[in-house]
Amino acid sequence: MLWIPITLVAGLAQIARNALQSGLTGTVGTLGATMVRFVFALPFALAAWAVAVWVLGEPVPHIVAGTLEWTLAGALAQIAATALMLKAMHMRGFAVAYAYIKTEPVLLALGGWLVLGDKLPGLAWGGILVATGGVIWSALPKGTTLAALRGESRAIVYGVLGGAMFGLSSLAFRAGILTLTAKPWMAALHVLVINLAMQSAIMLVWLGFSDRAGLRAVFRNWRPSLLAGATGMIASFGWFTGFALTPAANVRTLALIEMPFAALLNRRMSGKHLDEREWSGVSLVVVGIAALLQATV
Repeated sequence: MLWIPITLVAGLAQIARNALQSGLTGTVGTLGATMVRFVFALPFALAAWAVAVWVLGEPVPHIVAGTLEWTLAGALAQIAATALMLKAMHMRGFAVAYAYIKTEPVLLALGGWLVLGDKLPGLAWGGILVATGGVIWSALPKGTTLAALRGESRAIVYGVLGGAMFGLSSLAFRAGILTLTAKPWMAALHVLVINLAMQSAIMLVWLGFSDRAGLRAVFRNWRPSLLAGATGMIASFGWFTGFALTPAANVRTLALIEMPFAALLNRRMSGKHLDEREWSGVSLVVVGIAALLQATV
């Protein structure tokens, strides 16, 4: 049951990180804002790792076959997912893009079953579907028609692809963590440090060649970038620890409880109140999560 409070804390941290990144997009560009979550999270992850090893005396986990390969796959998928998420947010707004991205749990449950053999009870599958449906339902404005959806098809494609990439990254990170023989939280922290180092190197080289102005803009805006990095590290450490304790689909479905908090944040940012449709979507999310917890706890 430890994965439940860990996931809730990670979800709150992720909402803050996503909002901070979204706010940076207009200043540093999509790629620059993507880089922020990795480069500025790495120092915090390294500090936590150093405390674990040198203060708490935790042994350094031994890297084995599959650890680096799975972590690299997750790192690349997460970079792609973050860029797609920020693109969708820029086109459609924070809350709606968030909903498209949260198709992730269904895709992740299927991937975990096919690739890692993660088995979920029927009630858990039902909870995942209901909660995901609630997110999508709440995101569609009243009177939405197929023609209207076609009109924003690019934002939908970016969002759903982002969700698929986030699902793939979660699956890969769980696989990498499970290769290590260590306490779950230490295995999670070790893979997180490796992952952030890989992602930081990739993004620094990429922006160094393709967008030097954007790279300079990121470091000029180091204060909000540092805050995004700190909240991102807390979120990622929570997700990774959750992945070490239970199938990733469970973690990412419970994370949908973020939705009411994201809606409140959107209200604060835009001044808009939740309508009946959005409240019904929130209710479906709560029911779905309750079913998941009933099946897994």
